Amino acid sequence: MRPLHESDYPVIDTDPIFSRVVRYMRPLDYTVWAATAASGPAFIYWLDKYHYTGGKSQLPRAMKIVGAFSTIGGFLTAYQMSSARFFGISENAREIRKYREEYLRLKAEGKPMHGQSSLPLSIQRISSSYSTGAFLNFDVIPIFNFINHPFHSHSKGIIPDEDEDDDE
Repeated sequence: MRPLHESDYPVIDTDPIFSRVVRYMRPLDYTVWAATAASGPAFIYWLDKYHYTGGKSQLPRAMKIVGAFSTIGGFLTAYQMSSARFFGISENAREIRKYREEYLRLKAEGKPMHGQSSLPLSIQRISSSYSTGAFLNFDVIPIFNFINHPFHSHSKGIIPDEDEDDDE
């Protein structure tokens, strides 16, 4: 399949499975996740301290609720940053190296790169159409790819050609 878009960096996978995106997260992604998760309760604490209403404080309850939403928002931001590297939107040399290593390891074990699925091919195609590039619309509704399917697209040279492997 051909890539869906032109980008400055190579496209690794237009529809990576959820576990691969999380496994390839960088320390910066985790830092953004943690900072976002901490910023919500910190803001609520600041509001309670400097804009106190004078009534019974609901600070513990408010911090739990905002903390949960901040943690979810931080995860979605980190996931989106990691997915952008798969899509070729941001620098992805580290991900390409890890992807090639994983490809060679799975090939040596005789396993397919994108896993096996027990679902019919038509359902796999529908799943792919919903989740390809869905990370770009997380502000509307977060959709993740949990289904293994053969409908992936990548730039030329990401996966080593079979002929090159035979020469080595």
